[in-house]
Amino acid sequence: MKKEMMQKQFSGISFLAIFILILSGCASEAGNSLSPRPQAFGSSNQIAVIADQNDWDGAIGDTFRFYFSSAYPILPQPEPFFDLKHFTPEELDADSYRKELRTYLVLGNLQRNESSTTDMIKADLGSEIMRKASEDKTYNTTIGRDKWAKGQLLIYLFAPNEEQLYTNIKDNFPAIAKKVNQVDRKRVETTVYLSGVSTAFSDQVKNKLGFEMRIPADYIVALDDKDFTWFRKETDFVSHNLMLYKIPYKDKNQLSKEGIKAIRDSLGRKYISSELANTYMKVNDIDLPMLTEQITISGKYAIEARGIWEIVNDYMGGPFISYLILNEETNELIFVDGFIFAPGKGKRKYMQYLEHIFSSINVG
Repeated sequence: MKKEMMQKQFSGISFLAIFILILSGCASEAGNSLSPRPQAFGSSNQIAVIADQNDWDGAIGDTFRFYFSSAYPILPQPEPFFDLKHFTPEELDADSYRKELRTYLVLGNLQRNESSTTDMIKADLGSEIMRKASEDKTYNTTIGRDKWAKGQLLIYLFAPNEEQLYTNIKDNFPAIAKKVNQVDRKRVETTVYLSGVSTAFSDQVKNKLGFEMRIPADYIVALDDKDFTWFRKETDFVSHNLMLYKIPYKDKNQLSKEGIKAIRDSLGRKYISSELANTYMKVNDIDLPMLTEQITISGKYAIEARGIWEIVNDYMGGPFISYLILNEETNELIFVDGFIFAPGKGKRKYMQYLEHIFSSINVG
């Protein structure tokens, strides 16, 4: 009886040990397959392009760079829309950190059979992709997320042959650029409003000038006049500036390239100068043109202007962006201007910060 009980105990212990080993093995496998993914990292305006080396070094890569590395509009020194990094699928597999970036664009010519990028696209999107892309020319992009890390965006851009891929790159550039900027928006929002929103400043804009705008809390009031307010933020390297102004609307000539330039130059002459005597700000449309286009803000007609400014009789300058908005309900023009002074620094991201603040404008 005693011997039989010992055998049963031993059998139970053995079963328990085997169960623990099996459970341990399963936990190990689950840990490998379900381990927490890293958080994706990367700068704003950065795209990692996955493409075969031959494609990237050839005409396909040239076409892609022509659009995605084209100059950001009107900066004193040229800066591209996007900073591009290129990897082949083999280079991605060779370094796991390359799989933790935030934004990828997979660029593939599906006609190439011996192509690691084509193999990657087929593995991710399914083997029927070639047939779909051949039968339907509108099927040339799709979106993936979080393939290797949390917070990742993957854009697949492909075509059934090389000639069609050139067309797809050109046609899809605006939509892809918009999508990438939307992903970057959270990072920009966090940076711009790191100190929060100044309720007092936003209320001041609303009560004095008649529109809503989220002013960052780390800005200060540099100057406050009757219908004019100048906000600014100073760091060791960059001066961020916002000029807000309203005037009566008289005729449509005000809503023109000449009209918005005249308003900006009049404010620059009256309010903005350097420490030197007889200095003032004006638009410099000699070295670079001032570009304008019609836009809509809160459903209202507006003009956008981009260009560079300079201080007359001093060596200072930089980029600006201006909105001139027609508020028909009050018969007034609202002028919103942002400009940067950042000598020796890249200015693209700082202009994007101002554009993000501009995106909060709401004219009721």
